[in-house]
Amino acid sequence: MTIVRLILAILLPFVVFFNIKRPIQGFFCFFLQLSLIGWIPAAIWALYSLGQYKTDKKIEASSQSPN
Repeated sequence: MTIVRLILAILLPFVVFFNIKRPIQGFFCFFLQLSLIGWIPAAIWALYSLGQYKTDKKIEASSQSPN
């Protein structure tokens, strides 16, 4: 699933935001990527947000594990 999300982050950045349950950012990213100039910043933003999502999931998993 990680590779699919990385490919989506590059090709269709707005889809990644819906996939990681951030729909407001997804709509904003969609409007940003409507222009070709905005596509590159949208892809970078999606990759960054995907990295943050993975970090949040790791922190959540470690806080729920018993010591």
